[in-house]
Amino acid sequence: MQTLEIGGRRWEPDIRRLSDMRELLCDTEWASSADDIDLYYMYRDLYLSRADQNTLIEHDLRYDITIIPPRMLGREYVKTAGHYHPKVPGTDVTYPEVYEVLEGEALYLLQNEDASSVVCIVASEGDKIVIPPGYGHITINRSNRRLKMSNFVCRSFSSIYGPYRDLRGGAYYYTKEGFVKNPRYRDPAPVRWLEAPDEALLRRFGLSRSREMYSSLKNPIGLEFLTRPQDHLSLFENILE
Repeated sequence: MQTLEIGGRRWEPDIRRLSDMRELLCDTEWASSADDIDLYYMYRDLYLSRADQNTLIEHDLRYDITIIPPRMLGREYVKTAGHYHPKVPGTDVTYPEVYEVLEGEALYLLQNEDASSVVCIVASEGDKIVIPPGYGHITINRSNRRLKMSNFVCRSFSSIYGPYRDLRGGAYYYTKEGFVKNPRYRDPAPVRWLEAPDEALLRRFGLSRSREMYSSLKNPIGLEFLTRPQDHLSLFENILE
């Protein structure tokens, strides 16, 4: 994988390989015998300028880009490993995250911890997806094009991968036949399909389909819902309805 050039600098990716994902896949027979390959590439803590870097650090934010080339993992479409976020210290509210599709198409599969709510959001270029408190998420590339997406997230925590690994993936796998239930989940809710947030909903978060998300660094206070979600809970009301 080539380095990514941003702001006149070259960035090397963290690479997620099949060997990191075998236990998370639907097609276990294929996964056990397939050669180890690169699945997707994560470029973390990016910035265009030193001033932007200082702004990100000052406001406890991180900007990343992930690239997921098209690929089948046996009968399942390529996906990310899936993770949850921890609670903000001193609260019962978990950190949210916001994504933007820069190229291609994504399926964002969200679930709460007991999978009593499972949502799939279809997103294409320009769409922004807010992962609200209380939800983990997996990103799936079901297209024949590479998926390139960016995200803003609080820089002060580490993602939690254990629950997905313990149950060998999310509540559902997305295959050539559509969603297939993961038998390790006792009784997950049916998948609810949602469209990407419309312009009115994005404006609640200071975002727009017509404006690249990175430009939010010009007014980073508007991204405080990512670092102090407990102070902005009304923003997340009905976001997955």
